[in-house]
Amino acid sequence: MSIYDLWLQRVNVSNRIKLELFKKFKKSEEIWYYCMSRELPMNENARKKFISAWEKDKLYEIIEKINKSNINTVVYGEKNYPKSLENYSDVPIMLFYKGKIERLNDNICVSIVGARNNSFYGEQATKYIVKELSKYHVNIISGMARGIDSIAHLTTLKNNEYTCGILGSGIDVIYPKENEKLYYSIIENGCIMSEFLPGTKPYSYNFPIRNRIISALAALLIVVEAGEKSGTLITANYALEQGKNIIVVPGTIFSEQSKGTNKLIRDGAYVFTEISDVLDLIGLELYNKKQYNKICSNEYNNDKNKGDIHSMLYRLICDSPIHIDDIKKDVMLT
Repeated sequence: MSIYDLWLQRVNVSNRIKLELFKKFKKSEEIWYYCMSRELPMNENARKKFISAWEKDKLYEIIEKINKSNINTVVYGEKNYPKSLENYSDVPIMLFYKGKIERLNDNICVSIVGARNNSFYGEQATKYIVKELSKYHVNIISGMARGIDSIAHLTTLKNNEYTCGILGSGIDVIYPKENEKLYYSIIENGCIMSEFLPGTKPYSYNFPIRNRIISALAALLIVVEAGEKSGTLITANYALEQGKNIIVVPGTIFSEQSKGTNKLIRDGAYVFTEISDVLDLIGLELYNKKQYNKICSNEYNNDKNKGDIHSMLYRLICDSPIHIDDIKKDVMLT
């Protein structure tokens, strides 16, 4: 990273304009030179924005903060810049990150998003999907929001796999605060990423901007739960614009959190019925039946070793209500 890269990232014009210039001149310093010498053809309003962003004191202040906070940066075209983002014309020139960004380019990435006020059903569906994908070492991308996002990250970490959280704030601003422990756990075993300058607060308008990165990083977007006006649907719209496949976990017609997801299905999204639906869309094959049964058997035996009563209860309790007397009766009959 150079001060010129940081300057270009700071300019308040669209990423599309900045990226076009960067591809043409190859270096931010070259853009700066031609812009300041007024040899770069552009309208005066845009030029003023480029010139006003060149505040050396402010830029050096940001660089000092980056160094003190152990923040890493990667610039478009560099080795560790996520390859999947390079397919789009509105991506950031620079990304700020903590953790292991290089692993985004190593394995297949899948994004999982959903409601902040998720239901128990949504939680169980997310845990199941992530656990199954962990067997195939799929990277899980999400937005580190409360609810489905956090469940996806936590379940990935629990299964010792890689997850990446995309922030709607500066890389050094943890939001929501309740996710502080999750934030540091992801840094240790995955990656936290942001396109916003360090210190940027979690303004509401940042999150729709952030959502396009969540969808762009992944080969597939999985939507677990979403209300009719959920921000999750913004991510789904970005995915459609980017030509991504979307698969949706269907929900009950009586749940507010399922109204958005069920409408996505109505409008043509793939329906999640089993993990092979996801694997087919990302080009992976399900373990053959013998291998899969062995895995399931091992998991069952591990659960059974924790205690027979626990295993029985686990099999009996599901997302549908069940009376305590029925549970007692089934346990006694087993």
